[in-house]
Amino acid sequence: MGKQRRDDDAHGQEADSTGGTANEKGESVSSIGRVFAILGAIGDSGEIGISELSQRLGLSKTTVHRVIQTLKALGYVTQEIETERYRLTIRLFELGAKALESVDLVREADVEMRRIGQATREAVHLGAFDEDAIIYIHKIDADYGLRMQSRIGRRNPLHSTAIGKVLLAWMAPAEARKVLSHVEFRKSTQKTLASADAVLSILPRVREQGYGEDNEEQEDGLRCLAVPVFDRFGRVIAGLSISFPTMRCGADTKSHYIALLKQSGLAISTRLGYREATAPEQTAIEGLS
Repeated sequence: MGKQRRDDDAHGQEADSTGGTANEKGESVSSIGRVFAILGAIGDSGEIGISELSQRLGLSKTTVHRVIQTLKALGYVTQEIETERYRLTIRLFELGAKALESVDLVREADVEMRRIGQATREAVHLGAFDEDAIIYIHKIDADYGLRMQSRIGRRNPLHSTAIGKVLLAWMAPAEARKVLSHVEFRKSTQKTLASADAVLSILPRVREQGYGEDNEEQEDGLRCLAVPVFDRFGRVIAGLSISFPTMRCGADTKSHYIALLKQSGLAISTRLGYREATAPEQTAIEGLS
């Protein structure tokens, strides 16, 4: 009996040293879940009362009230005097802004670019808009020994690159035309688009399909596919691309690469604070554009 008690005491001490018993840990996780569920419900509603929160989340009014009062004391929730309903404060935005301050485009993109590089063994680029051209800000070299006219810091034309077409496609048409008015339309290959009108005519399709394409327009024998990278405001701030020889581009290969790019482009954008618009939101946005 004495040995059993000592064992129980030892077990209790061990539980305390690791932060509590399994039941206590489970309760802590459950409590955290309730906090974020309540914050999410308030955020979705704009303003909401205790009873409605209780019904929506399937929690008792006592539990909801206790959590709300804690969040109110911490400054994350405030109560409207007239309606007695609760809403979020700017405190959560301040926390989010601090997180975004530490986000670096190249660092976040590198993870996805290496993933694409490992999956395809092809060259992967990240490019941004720079006056009348694109500039490469990050690159993962191909495993095949492919030699391209690209390096970090190098500029390339907007009109003959997949990244350039993506950056133009998400601009307002008037802005894209203004940018192209400063471009010198030098033909890098026989397939290079030769005028602003030629480029502008393909931009709606680029935006509709969600990717841009360079089909031997910048270098003979080389194709490139690119997708947009969005910031937290929904603006396109970069293009993510994969480049490969035409001899390695079958229909299945192209669709596979596009899927990889879109998945990674969205992952990078999400890390930068971007949130895809729902159908009603997208309709509203398009109505304002």
